Amino acid sequence: MTGWRRLDRRTLGVTALVAAGIAVSAGVPIAIGTRSPWLVPAAVLFVGAGVLADFVRWRSTRYRCTPERLELEFRFLAHTRKSLPRERIRTADLTANPLHRAFGVAVLTVGTGQHEKSGQGGITLAPLARADAEALRTELLRRGTATGSAETADGPLASLDPSWIRYAPVSFVAPALGLSAFGALFKVADWFDAGGGLLKWLLDLFGDLPLVASVLLLLVLALVIGVAGAAGLFVEMWWHYRLDREPGGTLRVRRGLFTTRSVTIEERRLRGVELVEPLGARLAGAARVDAIATGMKRDDGKTEAKTLLPVAPRAVARDVATRVAGEPVADVPLVPHPRAARGRRLRWALLTALVPVLVLLLLGALLTDVLLVLGGAFAVVALPVAVLLARDAYRGLGHGSRGRYLVLRAGTIRRSTAVLARDGVIGWTVKQSVFQRRRGLATFTATTAAGAGAYSILDADAAEGLEFAAAAVPGVLAPFASAPAEASRT
Repeated sequence: MTGWRRLDRRTLGVTALVAAGIAVSAGVPIAIGTRSPWLVPAAVLFVGAGVLADFVRWRSTRYRCTPERLELEFRFLAHTRKSLPRERIRTADLTANPLHRAFGVAVLTVGTGQHEKSGQGGITLAPLARADAEALRTELLRRGTATGSAETADGPLASLDPSWIRYAPVSFVAPALGLSAFGALFKVADWFDAGGGLLKWLLDLFGDLPLVASVLLLLVLALVIGVAGAAGLFVEMWWHYRLDREPGGTLRVRRGLFTTRSVTIEERRLRGVELVEPLGARLAGAARVDAIATGMKRDDGKTEAKTLLPVAPRAVARDVATRVAGEPVADVPLVPHPRAARGRRLRWALLTALVPVLVLLLLGALLTDVLLVLGGAFAVVALPVAVLLARDAYRGLGHGSRGRYLVLRAGTIRRSTAVLARDGVIGWTVKQSVFQRRRGLATFTATTAAGAGAYSILDADAAEGLEFAAAAVPGVLAPFASAPAEASRT
């Protein structure tokens, strides 16, 4: 395909339906309030203007793919052309919302894997026929021969098990969705000055129960709504999920119930994987797998496109991480950190819990005994929880290595095990506060051009950590080899 081609003409139908939906959703409330005879002509004019603008865009836009470049051209009042060299193309992702799927089209987003400003780092073809988009995606990502080792054989790596939906409610999304639903309900009620009436109606649902019991039941109801919402969100995002290794050295993630998404990651940009275990998922024995790769972008500005596996049983997550990395990295023995690291976590956790307790007690002494009771109740709950989280955070610390990978683990609310390729580490940052120096501890941060950009070994033994970092990237820390010994003598 070397000649100039147009986008798919069915974009006009998509635009007409979108504009009609906007006109109806905005016009109905106005019509109920004003009964203006001009609303229908205005809606028709709005839809017509939207279709006309999209027609101009369609007629003025063309693209072509040559053996050297992908080009997109727009000729109307102004003439613009975007051009990407084929050898620099790193991603070619497909997205299709329900309207796109109904019309048999999809949006193809092509990128170079660079975070460039003003959209210069990519080209979006919106829309193409679904078959044409798939064919162009395959052509753009076609490389030379792929590796043929058993560990990196082409084929499916994972697919959705519907039982994984049970992990959706254990995330922090569930209570957030429930409270957001109630907040939105009261916001709408406030528009009609009915917020107080709505609250009274909700409380009256529980009859003559005490106010505290009624409030607790409302919170339980919000949690139930949140659990249902979290499960529904998981289904919409991850239904039809499939992870494949494709010929040419790419990983492809396909997912979505209503809006389908296809995200491709070139393996030569991959610098490792990350096993992420949020607290709720970890208690349920689950984890997800993210890619550590250069040039990762955000999908739709909300969900990161780096996720290779949604929250799934920990054994499945470890298997996927091993198969993506090509080495058995999930069972690497990790070096435990000194007991002094546990003390630091206990002190910080207790300080964090005590600050609000002391504030409540001080305000209670000055204002009302009610705050004294709240402060005491908060202390009874918060202090044991802080101790448990601190001890768990200490048990989660560890680092190790196997083959060409480093393994760094830390966290409690969000435990992360980063499996980072040695050749992806471009440097080390060593930090040692006054308190760390007194206890022989230090924090070693591996900097990389991939993923989050930095992955840390928190509160490791200074001498052992320096030896580990120096062995991971030989030569980088040689000038500082004597630093731990000197620090320990101060």
